[in-house]
Amino acid sequence: MKRGRGGTGYTVLLVFLSAFLLFQIQPLISKYILPWFGGAPSLWSTAMLFFQVLLMGGYAYADCLVSRLGPRRQGIVHLALLGFSLILLLALGLAWDSPITPNGRWRPQGTEVPQWQVLKILAVAVGVPYFILSTTSPLLQAWLHYREPGRSPYYLYALSNAGSLLGLLTYPFLVEPVLALRTQANLWAWGYVVFAVCAGYGALSTMRLNAGPLGHRVRPRTPAAGLQAEGEARPGVGVRFLWVALSAAASVMLLATTNQISQDVSVTPFLWVLPLALYLLSFILCFASPRWYSRTGYTVALFAGTLVFCWAFYYGRGTLLAEIAVYSLVLFICCMVCHGELVRLKPHPRYLASFYLLISAGGVLGGVAVNLVAPQVFKGFWELPVGLLACWVMLLLAFARDWQADQGRRTRWLTDTLLMGGIAVLCVVLFLYVGKSHANVLHSSRNFYGVLWVREMNAGEPERQAYKLVHGMTLHGFQYVQEEQRRLPTAYYTEESGVGLALRHLPRRDAGLRVGVIGLGVGTLAAYGRPGDTMRFYEINPEVIRLAEGEGGYFSYLENCPAHVQVVPGDARVSLERELATAGSQQFDLLVVDAFSSDSIPVHLLTREAFDVYLRHLQPDGILALHISNRHVNLRPVVQQLADHFQLGTAFINDEGEGVRRFWSTWMLATRNEEFLKQPQVAERASPPHSYTGFRLWTDDYSSLFQIVNWGQLPTGLLEGLDASS
Repeated sequence: MKRGRGGTGYTVLLVFLSAFLLFQIQPLISKYILPWFGGAPSLWSTAMLFFQVLLMGGYAYADCLVSRLGPRRQGIVHLALLGFSLILLLALGLAWDSPITPNGRWRPQGTEVPQWQVLKILAVAVGVPYFILSTTSPLLQAWLHYREPGRSPYYLYALSNAGSLLGLLTYPFLVEPVLALRTQANLWAWGYVVFAVCAGYGALSTMRLNAGPLGHRVRPRTPAAGLQAEGEARPGVGVRFLWVALSAAASVMLLATTNQISQDVSVTPFLWVLPLALYLLSFILCFASPRWYSRTGYTVALFAGTLVFCWAFYYGRGTLLAEIAVYSLVLFICCMVCHGELVRLKPHPRYLASFYLLISAGGVLGGVAVNLVAPQVFKGFWELPVGLLACWVMLLLAFARDWQADQGRRTRWLTDTLLMGGIAVLCVVLFLYVGKSHANVLHSSRNFYGVLWVREMNAGEPERQAYKLVHGMTLHGFQYVQEEQRRLPTAYYTEESGVGLALRHLPRRDAGLRVGVIGLGVGTLAAYGRPGDTMRFYEINPEVIRLAEGEGGYFSYLENCPAHVQVVPGDARVSLERELATAGSQQFDLLVVDAFSSDSIPVHLLTREAFDVYLRHLQPDGILALHISNRHVNLRPVVQQLADHFQLGTAFINDEGEGVRRFWSTWMLATRNEEFLKQPQVAERASPPHSYTGFRLWTDDYSSLFQIVNWGQLPTGLLEGLDASS
C-alpha cells in the first residue's frame, strides 16, 4: 500500500467491496437453504448468529495479528489464509453447482437438531470466505494507522457499514428479482476472487512497512500523532463491559424484531433486509459524526417509541404496515441509542481492534440470547420487549457513568424522569402480557419452529368445551371434549369447506382413498378417514406430531381414525422428493397442502418445482387442495398462475363460517378431473375464475411477496378465527 492518497483510496475501495460482499452473501445463502428447514422464521436468526460468530472471529484474528506481529508477518499470514480460501472455493465449485451452494446430499433428513444443521451447512458453504471478509475492515484500519498514525481510521468503520447497507439493499430489489440463485452464487464467488486478489496485493504492500506490532508500540511513529497521555489511556473494565452490553442489546433488538416481522408474513429477504438495514444505518450515522446522536433527544424518542410499542405489542391485530412501522421505528431508536453510546465510549485508535472485537462479541451474545437462551427460558416470543427493556437499562448505566458530569444540566430532571418512567411502563406491560398469554393455557412449548399453546375453549359451556392448538396468533385446529362431538371436523376443515367438499365428492370415494396432507395441525382431517383409506401426514414440527398423536390427552383425531394413518416427520417437500427418488409416486387421490394458514408463508411450497412434485404424487384424476386462508397475503393469484401453467382446472371455495364450529376459510382446488369440478355440489360453491395477467410465475429462483401482501386492513371474515385463537 502506498502512502498518501493512493493508498488511502485503495483502502477505501477494498473496505467497501469486502463489506458489500459480506452482506450480499447473508440473504443469498440463507434463502438457498431456507426450503430445507420448512421456511421456519428461526432460520434467519440462526444464520445471523453464525454470521455474528464469524464476524467476532474475524475481529479476534485481526486483533491478534496487529497486536502480536509486525507488518511483514501479518502480510504473510493473511496471504496464506487468502490462498487457502481460493483453493477451497475452487474445490467446492467442482463438487457443487456453485462454490457456495451445497448439493442435495446436505439436506436434513428430518430428525436432526435444526439449529446445528443450519450452522454446519453454513460453515462448510461460506464459513472461510465470510471469515476472511470480516477481517478486512479492522485489518485495513490498523494498517492505515501504521501508514498515517495521526489520522483517525474510524471513518472507515462508517464506510464499511455503508458498503454493507448497499450490499443488503441491492439484494432484494436488484439481485433477487432478476437473477437465478445459482447465477447469484457464481457471481458472488467471482466477486470474492476479485476481492481476494486485491486483498493479497494489500497484504504484500503491508509487508514492506517498517513498524512493530500495534499492541507493543509505546509511542506513535510520528510527532504528529504525539498526544498520548490521556487519549491513549487503556479503557477500564467498566467501559469494556458497556461496549459488550450495548452491542448485545442492539443485537437482541435486531433479531427479535426480525423474528416478529417474519412471523407475520414470510421468511424472505425483503423482510430480513429492513431491520438489518436500520441496524446498519444507525452504525453509519453514529460513527460518521457525533452530531447525529443527541442523548437527551433520543431518550425522549425512546420513551415515546416505548409507549407506541407497548400498545402495538399488547393489543396487536393492526394492519401489517402499521405493525412493521412501529417495530421498525422502535428498533431504529434503540440502535441509535446503543450505537450512539458506543461512539461516546470509543477508545484511541490504538485500541480499535479490541474495541471492534468486543462490539462483535456483544453481537454474538445477543444472538445466543435470542437463538439459544430465549427458547429455553421463555414460553412465548417475549425477547422483543425484554430487549427493549435491556436498551433502557443500558441507557441508565450510560447516564450513571456520567452522573457527576450531568449534575448541572437543565435537562437532567427530564432524562431522569423518562428513564424511570420508560422502565416502569415496559415492566408493567410485559407483566400483563405474560399473564394474558398464559390465560387458559394447558400446555406450552417452544422450539426452532415456534411457540405452541394448547388452550381450553368455552370452559363454562360443557356442550362447546374444546381444546385448541395455537401457533403464535394462528389457530391450527380444535377438538371438542364431549365424546359425541370429538370426531367432528372443525375450524377450516368442516364439511362445507373446500377440503370438505373434495373429500366428500372425490371419485372412488368408497373404494379406499389415498390422501396426503402437508401440515398436520391437530390431525382434524383424519375425521374423514374410513376403513380401507390411507391418510399420510407430513409435518416438520416434532412437537406438533407429539400433540396430535395424543400426548397430554388433548387431541385424538389420529388415534380414533379407522383409516391407516401414517405420519412422516420433516419438511414435506424434501420428504416428497425423497420418496419420488426412492419409492416412486404415492398415487394420492387427494393431496392437501395446508401449510399457508399460519402467518409465515413457506414460499418453497408454492413454486413451479413444488407443484411438479405434487402432481407426480397424484393420480391422473387426483385433486390438489390448497388452504390459502391468510390474514396478510392473498395467495390466490400465485396458485392460479401455477394451476394455469400446469393446465389444471380450479375451483376457489370461500366459506364464511358461523364462528362456532366453522371458521372462515378459503381453499383452491386444482385438478385435471373436469367431472369433479362440474359436480353441482362443487360448481355451485366455486367463485368465478380470475385471470392474473402480468403476474410472474413463482419458481424456486423467483418469488415476490410485494404483489400479494395486504398492507391495509385485515379481511373481515378472518376476525372470527383470530378471536378463537387469541
